[in-house]
Amino acid sequence: MNLVKDPWLPMRLQDGSVDVLPISHICRQDVVDFALPRADFQGAAYQFAIGLLQTALAPDDQSQWVKYFNAPPSQSSLEESLQKVEHAFQGEGKGEGSGPLFMQDHDELAEQKPTTVAGLLIEAPGENGIKNNTDHFIKRGIGKQMSLEMALLALFTLQMNAPAGGAGHRVGLRGGGPLTTLVLPSTEGVTLWQKLWLNIINRETWVYEEPNVTDGSVFPWLAPTRTSDKKGSEIYADSVHPLHMFWAMPRRIRLEVLEEEGCCGISGQSTLKQVREYRTQNYGHNYSGQWLHPFTPYKGDPKKPEAEWLSAKGQPGGIHYKTWDVLSFSSKITAQKCATVVSHFSTVARHHRKALKAVRPCLWAFGYDMDNMKARCWYSTTMPLFQFDPEQQDALLVEVKLLQKLSTDALWHLRTQLKAAWFNSPADAKGDMSFIDLEFWQRTEGIFFRAIAHLMEAVAAGQEVLPSAAAKEWLMALQMIVLDLFDEYALSELISERSMEKRIKARRALRGWIYGGKDIKSFRKSYQIEQETETEKEVI
Repeated sequence: MNLVKDPWLPMRLQDGSVDVLPISHICRQDVVDFALPRADFQGAAYQFAIGLLQTALAPDDQSQWVKYFNAPPSQSSLEESLQKVEHAFQGEGKGEGSGPLFMQDHDELAEQKPTTVAGLLIEAPGENGIKNNTDHFIKRGIGKQMSLEMALLALFTLQMNAPAGGAGHRVGLRGGGPLTTLVLPSTEGVTLWQKLWLNIINRETWVYEEPNVTDGSVFPWLAPTRTSDKKGSEIYADSVHPLHMFWAMPRRIRLEVLEEEGCCGISGQSTLKQVREYRTQNYGHNYSGQWLHPFTPYKGDPKKPEAEWLSAKGQPGGIHYKTWDVLSFSSKITAQKCATVVSHFSTVARHHRKALKAVRPCLWAFGYDMDNMKARCWYSTTMPLFQFDPEQQDALLVEVKLLQKLSTDALWHLRTQLKAAWFNSPADAKGDMSFIDLEFWQRTEGIFFRAIAHLMEAVAAGQEVLPSAAAKEWLMALQMIVLDLFDEYALSELISERSMEKRIKARRALRGWIYGGKDIKSFRKSYQIEQETETEKEVI
């Protein structure tokens, strides 16, 4: 099977049906999305397709980018463009003369003991988890047999997100469990082609030499593995082609493909080619130094501009607006870089407003939250993406961070007073309160982005600060949500008179801060918001 010319990816059509098609069919007007059975596979399919287009069909400049966005190439034309990399996407083969296999080691690893194919799934329990019977929430036995198509997608997903895997089992180029951010249109009826093309970077912006697609500098599996069992074997960004980042391969793996009919444990579909085991060996490609992957945001140290930038990772509690600015903005002052695909789209959109005004872009952020080798959770969310001129960016960041800081402070006071209401010794109280955080961020997300929308309207009118009325609206909504959450978690149950007294005291302390705390007073002063009257407080 060849991943460029053969049908292998399930795609959703405009009428709601799903068909398994070759990748070249992404340019069809009736194809609206991929239709993978797992969320991480869905994200992987997008990254695979974008990487393929960037490698084989990158536009020369913004004008050509807009041309392809509005009118994709014909299917035959796209097939012709993809033919130059077709040799790198063979999915199966065995013995001499079979050639290199997609995302698999150049060596057959015949001396290595086979392991179950479920190990390709990042959340699958390891040998110790199964041996010690600690796989309570993440069950053993998932995906114990896969179709070749799903096994290859699982392999690609692992290579992109590879976490720490024990001695010599290398992490991915972006670090273990990186966050991916892509641009998507929020309008209905958009084709899959347009969803993908929004994340293609033109050659004028991302300058690189014409790639050699046969020597391993782009597709590492085309050359013998640069093993990393000795010092000096690190792979740095300047030693390979920039497109290598889309196809990085830290793990040494070979799939064992069986010509046998069965049912895929991932898709539930019947298959004529099964994968039950794979072989692996440690000390594969060891990516080191500074890499800036086009799909991922990065954070630096403002005090040490020469230090390496660190890729954004999934964190406990999910992806919320508290980090929205890092995902959307780049700034030298705060040492943050949004993903290159995001900054590229923003640049094109500013110069071609008329051609792209109907897009209504949003930001799709997704990734694993990893604890070393253990997957704690998979997160995926969409957030608004606003357009602005670069010279306005630093002023906008100041406003955004003011709102984020007040939200963070409000959450801290909410948690503190809930502990005071629940426990006799709040300072000694242990336990997971992340459910409070999650509820808070979810309930306040709408009012935050409404405030940002008001800010963007002000910017368009020549101002660079949030209007006073909009700031007051946001503050009052935040106050109401904080008190509502406290009441729901601390006052909604039948309790003793003594306990009620303690909880009312905690509520008064919380109310005292959200109406008269130092941070609140400073916010009111900054936006010239008058102190609420007692009547307004009672309404809130």
